[in-house]
Amino acid sequence: IARLLLRLHISPDAVTIVGTLITCTAALVFFPRGDFVPGVLIIGLSVIADLLDGTMARLSGRAGPWGNFLDATLDRVADGGVFGALVIWAASTGNAWTTAAALTCLVGGQVISYAKARAEAVGAQANVGIAERAERLIVVLFAALLGGLGVPYVLPIALGVLAVLSVVTVVQRIVVVRRQLKAPSEGSA
Repeated sequence: IARLLLRLHISPDAVTIVGTLITCTAALVFFPRGDFVPGVLIIGLSVIADLLDGTMARLSGRAGPWGNFLDATLDRVADGGVFGALVIWAASTGNAWTTAAALTCLVGGQVISYAKARAEAVGAQANVGIAERAERLIVVLFAALLGGLGVPYVLPIALGVLAVLSVVTVVQRIVVVRRQLKAPSEGSA
C-alpha cells in the first residue's frame, strides 16, 4: 500500500494529515452521540495511516526529523479529538465521575507527551510510564467498541482506570527526570 501511494505521488505528510483528520472527525461526529461502533471502526482504519506514513517516508528516503515532528504533533491532536469527544459524551450522560475521568485522560495524555518532550529539551530522558499512547488508545477504543455493542459500564470503568494510570505515568516521568537532573550537591543537603 505504501509503495502504491508513493507511485500516486501522495506524500507521507499528506497521509499523516489525512489520518489525523479522519480520527478527529470520526471521534467528534460519533462519540458525543454515543455511536461508538462506527466511530471506533473508522478510527481503526485511520490507524493504518499512522503505520503507513513512516513506511512511506523510509521507502521514499524522506524519513527524518520533520516527519517525526509532524507525526508526534498530530498524534497529540488525534488523541485530543478522541478524548475530547469522550469528555463531551461523558458530560452529556450527566455522570460527573465519568466526565472527570475522561477529562483527566484528555489532560493526562497531553501532559505525558509534554513531559517527555520537555525532558528531552533539558537533556534528560522520560521513556517510562505504565500508560503510553498506544496502550491508552487500545484500551479506550476497545472499551468504546464494547460499550457500543451494549456492554454496560465498560467505558466509564476504562476511563477511570486510564485516568489513574495517566496520573501515575506523569508522576513516573517527573520522578525519573528529577533523578536525572538532581545536582549531586542537593543529595547531601
